[in-house]
Amino acid sequence: MMFSILVCFNGCMIPKVVQRTENKSTPSVFNNVVNTDSLNVATTSWRTFFTDSNLVKLIDTALVNNQELLITLQEVELAKYDIRVKKGAMLPTLTGDIGIGAEKVGRYTSQGAGDESTEIRPGKKVPQILSDFKFGVDMEWEIDIWKKLHNAKKAALKRYLSTIEGKNFVLTNLIAEVANSYYELVALDNEMEVVQQNIVTQKNALEIVKIQKEASRATELGVQKFEAEVFGTQSKEFEIAQQIKEAENKINFLLGRFPQEIPRSKDNFMQMIPASIHAGIPSQLLANRPDIKKAELELDASKLDVKVAKAEFYPSLKISASLGLDAFTPAFWYKIPESIFGSLLGDLIAPLANRNAIKAEYLKANARQKQAVYNYERSILSGYLEVSNQLYKIDNLGKNYDLKSKQIDALNKSVLVANDLFLSARADYFEVLMTQRDALETKLDLIETKEQQLNAVVDVYKSLGGGWR
Repeated sequence: MMFSILVCFNGCMIPKVVQRTENKSTPSVFNNVVNTDSLNVATTSWRTFFTDSNLVKLIDTALVNNQELLITLQEVELAKYDIRVKKGAMLPTLTGDIGIGAEKVGRYTSQGAGDESTEIRPGKKVPQILSDFKFGVDMEWEIDIWKKLHNAKKAALKRYLSTIEGKNFVLTNLIAEVANSYYELVALDNEMEVVQQNIVTQKNALEIVKIQKEASRATELGVQKFEAEVFGTQSKEFEIAQQIKEAENKINFLLGRFPQEIPRSKDNFMQMIPASIHAGIPSQLLANRPDIKKAELELDASKLDVKVAKAEFYPSLKISASLGLDAFTPAFWYKIPESIFGSLLGDLIAPLANRNAIKAEYLKANARQKQAVYNYERSILSGYLEVSNQLYKIDNLGKNYDLKSKQIDALNKSVLVANDLFLSARADYFEVLMTQRDALETKLDLIETKEQQLNAVVDVYKSLGGGWR
């Protein structure tokens, strides 16, 4: 048995660096609106938040089949295995060793001369070509005296937890994207219905103009203008049809499947009331938004990386040992303790050469820690601004929708008036065409505003950190 200690001291100092502490503060309110109510829609399950059964079924399918989400789940698995790797580094390494060999030494050497006079048993000398049969186990173990391995394992755990938050962030974005795409599709259905109704109205007006022309009350110019308007609106019908197909395929892609029709409710779209939003207080973003929690965990991991890199400057204690049976023929393995071999070695090793590489790794770890701080602070700022923008948007879209509704009512009346005046020859065809065109564009704008209202509610739900629970 042998035990030895090797100590290498170094006189270089560890480089001094300035660590940066993260700022977790947020404004006390959103958009200067004092709110003492901590009720937050982010804690509401998405199944409760979305009431359309067709949309809920689509989201369910996306959560099972979406490729981006499946890829993210594998990242979680990879991070889980990293923890096992770091944990394994803290434990002794045990390996088996079986060896067979042969050796012939010179007769006039000290070993050869001794073998020549040695009898294996009475009347039989040690053979000149000597075999060697060895069986044993070897052990190596680094004693974690500076918690280097322990901190490396904790860093891997933090990164594993950050991948879970990354998965939650993908969930939140996926649910919001499916919902927004669904509302876009239903809005396009309603636009198609408005355009088709307008085509019928324009065709009726065209027939009237043709009759008036035969009665010499209108000209060919009026007929051509009305006919051109019909063609223009019909072309818009095909544009919307293409947009509908693309919106369906976008949803199918999110659901991880090939193109097929998307079941949806096309009725009562304009009567849909956006869900009420309780934004809570800004500090709740730190607990609810997965991207902020992910950035915080990555920051914690980077701090541990600095400790691991710093420990590389200190001596490391490694213990190695071996134990087994060794003889020139397996028949002598049973002759114990003569056939037993063993060793025990302890090394206390500190770096002397190539210290620049260790310094560089330490400085890199510090730079990454600062980078993680900036990323964490940016994620908090980004989250607050997203919520602020969406809350403003919901308020402004509500006012916009009310005014456009009044505009639609006025234009519908003006279309009826223009038609009556045209029939009584008190208005020309140009006034009728412009009134119909304005009414069509405003109706389409109103549908788009309704879609934006619904999307804004979904986006603020996502921005507050809802959807992943």
